[in-house]
Amino acid sequence: MGRDFTIFRSLGRRPPLRTEQHDSRWLNEPKFVKVFWIAESENPDDDKIYFFFRETPVEGLGGIKQSYARIGQICRNDMGGQRTLVNKWTTFLKARLVCSVPGREAGGDTYFDELKDVFLLQTRDKRNPLIYALFSTSSSVFRGSAICVYTMNDIRRAFLGPFAHKEGPNYQWVSYQGRVPYPRPGMCPSKTFGSFESTKNFPDDVLQFARNHPLMFSPVTPGTGKPIFLHSHSDFTSTQLAVDRVTAADGEYDVMFIGTDVGTVLKVISVPKQSWNEREELVLEELQVFKNASPVTSMQISSKRQQLYVGSAKGISQVPLHRCVIYGKACAECCLARDPYCAWDGASCTRYLPNNKRRSRRQDVRNGDPNTLCSGEQQRFSIQKKRLYGVEGSTVFLECLPKSLRAQVTWIHQKAPETPRKEVQFDERVIKTDRGVLLRSVMRRDAGIYLCHSSEHGFTQLLLQLNVEVIPPSRAEESLSTHRMPQTRWYHEFMRLVQQPGSKGEQMCEELWARKGRTSHPPGPQGAPQLPVWKGSERPLPPLSMKAKAHKWKHLEEKIKVRSRRTHERQRADRGPRSAPS
Repeated sequence: MGRDFTIFRSLGRRPPLRTEQHDSRWLNEPKFVKVFWIAESENPDDDKIYFFFRETPVEGLGGIKQSYARIGQICRNDMGGQRTLVNKWTTFLKARLVCSVPGREAGGDTYFDELKDVFLLQTRDKRNPLIYALFSTSSSVFRGSAICVYTMNDIRRAFLGPFAHKEGPNYQWVSYQGRVPYPRPGMCPSKTFGSFESTKNFPDDVLQFARNHPLMFSPVTPGTGKPIFLHSHSDFTSTQLAVDRVTAADGEYDVMFIGTDVGTVLKVISVPKQSWNEREELVLEELQVFKNASPVTSMQISSKRQQLYVGSAKGISQVPLHRCVIYGKACAECCLARDPYCAWDGASCTRYLPNNKRRSRRQDVRNGDPNTLCSGEQQRFSIQKKRLYGVEGSTVFLECLPKSLRAQVTWIHQKAPETPRKEVQFDERVIKTDRGVLLRSVMRRDAGIYLCHSSEHGFTQLLLQLNVEVIPPSRAEESLSTHRMPQTRWYHEFMRLVQQPGSKGEQMCEELWARKGRTSHPPGPQGAPQLPVWKGSERPLPPLSMKAKAHKWKHLEEKIKVRSRRTHERQRADRGPRSAPS
């Protein structure tokens, strides 16, 4: 017996409803991703349930294992048929959900068929939400992720289009050209589009047609014709998606939060260029949420708390939707970030609120031009200056991180104040990385001033000035011998305690405890041995038993272990501000 895949609904004491059993035309090894209840009209009898899943297509190429993304629909008031499709769905239809990058030649499109997640973004019209779908490729050669956006008009157009039909000598899937019975299969019984009060009143020819034609011929395609976000050739796979609509000074933007299989979250927006069809994708931030690279399995946005809740198999984390402070302390950096949550208020980069009456707030997400927005503000930005020392023949790293992920970094080197400045040339010894410049086998000629410039949208600014001094090895040895600090007494005692065998270690503990007792407590009666006493007690303690000694030794070991864990633990990231409970 094969496996049984079904969409099932319990009706209490009445028999349950389900899809047709063991019919690959209905469902063929599906993996369900999301389910949504969406209104079709003002009449609740027209409401439909939409299923998003991926399955092995029956219309795929023979002999090739494929996977298609699907969207299925069922009327909420479907009660099954009276004589045909008894206790079966009578309004079930499905269509392919396409997200692809157009190729240069016909038939050369790149398809993203592995549906990972779907997010329903509500709009002012509850009947027309936006469907954000996250895809990945099923190819082992090309690895990437894409996000496509669909309107309800895109979906309804496919379900009102032609049905898929298999005919001809080669039994190919073609568009059905025959007569479609009335009421059209997939239509809900209501007074809005007809006089049928229940699916049990549907004619038998309608139900028979629905049984044999659950697949639509035309796929659901995004209105833009291509993904609004594309990420390829990366070391991770996108797994989860959440979207927040934000009102900025120049319009509304949908901020996409993308979870990955390495525990990171990308914060992305899609910005229109010359027209709304031509768009620019911007990665605003990449945040490592889980240190152990645990895959993100769920995400939820709280608009009231302005927080993103990220879940994995290891736990759950709370991430603020906006962290404007990370974009720096200059107007140019805040504007170049192009984060719709943030704006320059004249003193710092802070949260943008559309109802704020302050006119000094500056924000331009679409263009991000600091030359226009920040005139007169650039002089307030102080250049960071640092001094680095490198031993000749060793390695020195020059770190410079622009606030914007899209900024291009340029390095300038000036050997002496009277010499001209030259752009740093990179080779096997001087290596450029994402975080700065690595100088291997440092030479004396590498000394001097290094200037780190960032360029974006035609705006260039100096971020950092590094003064590098190269020290000969002999001078470095002299400096180390001169500044060598003597070891303290407690360090010697600690090493004795760790290195000695068990009996000497216990003896060392006794000496430390006794010494602490003599210095911390007043002496006992004359002639009596000086033993440590408990706080709040005036009676000296009796000599320690072997059990008590073992307890002390175990307690000291536990304290050492705890301190060791704290010492080696990485510094935690700053938590977001707490908000009042909802």
